[in-house]
Amino acid sequence: LDNSVPPWKKNDENPTGWVTAEYNMLPGSTSPRKQRRADGRSSEIQRLIGRSLRAVIDFGALGPRTITVDCDVLQADGGTRTLSITGGFLALLDTVLAIPETCELAPGEAFDPKRIFSDSVAAVSVGVVNGEPVLDLDYIEDSTAGVDMNVVMTGGGDFIEVQGTAEGQTFNRGMLDAQLEL
Repeated sequence: LDNSVPPWKKNDENPTGWVTAEYNMLPGSTSPRKQRRADGRSSEIQRLIGRSLRAVIDFGALGPRTITVDCDVLQADGGTRTLSITGGFLALLDTVLAIPETCELAPGEAFDPKRIFSDSVAAVSVGVVNGEPVLDLDYIEDSTAGVDMNVVMTGGGDFIEVQGTAEGQTFNRGMLDAQLEL
């Protein structure tokens, strides 16, 4: 939590808060051991996490603050990006609730944590394994899935993001709907 706005927002007439994310798979999280370096996959995932969390934030109510949600994968067993979104939302909620005790509020600032969130956020991986829709794929299921999807939704049931990829086979609308119904 940084009690200021990002540099690119400082010149705004009424600068509002911002939420961003960092994502990294620690070297021991995979076998064989992953090299410690930034890569395109991690950059794409941290953008997904940030977009997902920002979808339910009122930046004006957050005030001139920047929250960085840090997601470090300790053990990669499938669904790391979806777990980072769900866990990231919980960490964001804890951080926002602690702002009155941990940040210096501006004179006259009436900070109300309840106004910041329009809804909750959670994500899950779904896929098609051996022709059947499967919820919350583990590593083995993910590596053999004919279709792999990430679904990000609000607690109210609205979609934030749906990412789906066919892996060696196509899928029809019925199979898409079956995965989304899980």
